[in-house]
Amino acid sequence: MLGIRKKPSPIPQFPVPSPQSPVPSPQSPSFHKKTIQMKTHKDLDVWKKSIELVTEIYQVTKNFPKEELYGLTSQMRRAAISIPSNIAEGSARQGNKELVQFLYIALGSVVELDTQLIIARNLSYISEEKFIQLIVKLEEIAKMLNGLINYRKTKL
Repeated sequence: MLGIRKKPSPIPQFPVPSPQSPVPSPQSPSFHKKTIQMKTHKDLDVWKKSIELVTEIYQVTKNFPKEELYGLTSQMRRAAISIPSNIAEGSARQGNKELVQFLYIALGSVVELDTQLIIARNLSYISEEKFIQLIVKLEEIAKMLNGLINYRKTKL
């Protein structure tokens, strides 16, 4: 390329804990405080249930007609993935206000997926039995999200 050399990308440096760093004992108050604060989105039941739903949506849409690959199949998968993704992203934010905003986005994806499931049923892409099974799971996730939103709003 005309003698222009690309500089190598810098390797990200991560802090390495020093062996001399004090490690709090389980008896110290700071140990329990840090343990409680270290919870992540992966500890939330609503995140776990929405991850399971994503897997089910992928399995169900695998059997959709090929002409729906870039249509309904893609839309349903994206909406399903958006639910746990927004829960995770909101949980990584600094305050409750931002978390609540991302939980509302996840709730919007729940409603979007609900609509798409109705369309899939109406087009006979999924059976009535599978439709009901998925809607029940989706409603449970919606209730859990609403509960978490209401709880977090009291902490604002």
